[in-house]
Amino acid sequence: MERTVVRCVDGHVFSTTSFPMQKAERLGPGRLLRCPRCARLRSVVPVTLQKQ
Repeated sequence: MERTVVRCVDGHVFSTTSFPMQKAERLGPGRLLRCPRCARLRSVVPVTLQKQ
């Protein structure tokens, strides 16, 4: 199972195994997931990891 690193609207970064409809580009990058730091449903977007 592939893990996806995401960021919630409050700036918390976490990884998840379930990022619903990741391939559906027409819906945009944001999805609703429960943030483990906020303990609420938040809009999250995938984080692009940069190599240094």
